[in-house]
Amino acid sequence: MENKVLIKLIVPALDKDFDIFIPVNEVVWKIKKMLIKSVMDITDTNLNVNSYYILINKENGNIYNDNQIIIDTDIRNISELMLIEE
Repeated sequence: MENKVLIKLIVPALDKDFDIFIPVNEVVWKIKKMLIKSVMDITDTNLNVNSYYILINKENGNIYNDNQIIIDTDIRNISELMLIEE
């Protein structure tokens, strides 16, 4: 699984967290879109898909730019990321 990393996704709006594999060769905005859809499918809840979400590293506070590729960020296995509606 060299092309994926396992992250812990924390969604404060739902007070839940999830362990999810994400591809390292995708841009952040695509990953956010995939994460929102995955959370909605897993929890059977509706997140506001028309809202803008930010992805933040819980450990160091980094806010990821939508055009960054995951491999070029500090996101690695066991990173804890928060998905927050702006």
